Amino acid sequence: MNILNFDETQLKNFFQTYTTELEPKPNYIKRVIMAFIVGGIFCVLGEFLFKLYESFGFEEMQVRSLGAITMIFIGAFLTGIGVYDRIANIAGAGSIVPITGFANAMSSPAIEFKKEGVIFGTCVKMFTIAGSVIVFGISSSVLVGIVYFIYNKIIG
Repeated sequence: MNILNFDETQLKNFFQTYTTELEPKPNYIKRVIMAFIVGGIFCVLGEFLFKLYESFGFEEMQVRSLGAITMIFIGAFLTGIGVYDRIANIAGAGSIVPITGFANAMSSPAIEFKKEGVIFGTCVKMFTIAGSVIVFGISSSVLVGIVYFIYNKIIG
């Protein structure tokens, strides 16, 4: 087959077909299983931390806060030393769902753009991904609070 005799449309179709045939086919079952396993490991680690802090005599709210803080630290630390990316390659969505994924989303751009300076690199890029999460989280909590307030005034 001589591709020099093709017009532009035929050439485009030829290369689309060619690249589609050569593209590796993902193993979805393996990906789902690995996401489940790694996400489960993160959850077991979080539960272990909760039980550990509980055994030290902390109250329930303190245990929850300390557990979340520790999981955020672990996610940021693993991102900083380059391990979290390898975990994410294996786990896929299993690594982004827990709170450690949010820590990774915050710290990864901050580390990547630190060369641009503290303000325009680290601080600005850190909130590029997480900014929308924070804005929508705060906005939805305000709306839920207003609905809750109105509901209590009408019913209560």
